[in-house]
Amino acid sequence: MTSLPLWVEGSCALAGTGGLYYAKHHAPRVYWSLVGFPVTWYRFTYSYASTMEVCGLTVQPTRLRAFMTRTVARREVRPVAPKIRKVRGTSTGLRVTLRLPAGLAPADIITASERLRHAWGVRSVTVVESKPGFVELRMTGYDVLRRVRLPRSARPRDLVVPVAMREDGTAFVRDYRAVPHALTLGANQSGKSMYQRNLIKGLASLRVALVGIDCKRGVEQSRYASRLSAFATTPDEASGLLDALVGEMESRFDLLKEHQAGDVWELPGKVRPVPIVVLVDEIAELFLIATKKDEERRDRMVTQLIRLSQMSRAIGIFLEICGQRFGSDLGKGATTLRAQLTGRVVHRVNDKQTADMGLGDIAPDAVAAVTTIPSDRPGTAVAGDTSGGWSRIRTPEITAEETAAACARFADLTPRIPSLAAFRPALTTTPVAVDPVVKPRPITD
Repeated sequence: MTSLPLWVEGSCALAGTGGLYYAKHHAPRVYWSLVGFPVTWYRFTYSYASTMEVCGLTVQPTRLRAFMTRTVARREVRPVAPKIRKVRGTSTGLRVTLRLPAGLAPADIITASERLRHAWGVRSVTVVESKPGFVELRMTGYDVLRRVRLPRSARPRDLVVPVAMREDGTAFVRDYRAVPHALTLGANQSGKSMYQRNLIKGLASLRVALVGIDCKRGVEQSRYASRLSAFATTPDEASGLLDALVGEMESRFDLLKEHQAGDVWELPGKVRPVPIVVLVDEIAELFLIATKKDEERRDRMVTQLIRLSQMSRAIGIFLEICGQRFGSDLGKGATTLRAQLTGRVVHRVNDKQTADMGLGDIAPDAVAAVTTIPSDRPGTAVAGDTSGGWSRIRTPEITAEETAAACARFADLTPRIPSLAAFRPALTTTPVAVDPVVKPRPITD
């Protein structure tokens, strides 16, 4: 059997090395599948016991176990590490399910996650408690937030909209049944609008009513008018629309009382009203006043927003509040309203006080993470929840035209709500420009 010339073998080796180098920087998923996953799997399997012992994640065995080890197995008694129940690879990293021995808590694993990351040479290690006594280590082999690609299985469904990628490689979803109201903060050019576009694009494909409040004359949300059931572009219109939403809320409560139901999900499908998502683009525009005369209108709008945030979850009305800042400096009622917005997403901000406004009351540890978001990574944010947990996320890059196209594609799903009919946006079509010199050709079949 003849062997290939050395120059051919060298060329093949060089091409393979160059291909792997290219994949590492431009196709990290491919590189992870070919190189990163096998290497990490071997490193994890080979060094697991010693790593757990060095990191202090072991406990002393019980007396019975120590006795059986010495007398029956005739082996040296060693500390007990968490038992590996399942190991599986993903397109972004490695998932390991561990059974914790008595005396070890999930908090101990979380504290040592940074040491585990360096020991196994992975990008990050996130610890999630799956059920009592079990934790899952979610390892990522590369920076999944560098180029965001949501998993193919992440599709909008049942008021659950995937809007971003978490640092652990899973999709960050906006679940309105679990978290009815949310606040999104961020400075200019931080990616706050991109987050809203991804959210609106996902909501457009669901059977929900979208209500827009954009007091910047509608410059942001007017492009999505084909999918909006109601729209307000000035403070006066916003005040009337909020009054109408409160009226809709009260009529839905009457419907619940009539059918003796606790919320709209207990109603029969034939009478169940469609869910409503209220999208407020810049909350500060509703709070700020220019003259004393506007104060009464401002107070009324704030009162109606607080009523909606406190009572509307049961009747299927959800709030999405967006702004650059949100705190007591906006005026009376701001802090009360913020307390009802349990979902928090904070992008890059200009000062630490804004980060405190968004996350300081529910996840104090996340405030420092917000202040370290780089300016060259728009769309990166920190998402917190009322349990005190938080995670870094990043939204996929999307243009306003793509979101507007999705709204137009699903315009037939736009429900007509009688109580909001006065605020239904007027849809206009842009006329096609015709050259005055050249006569247009007649349309023929």
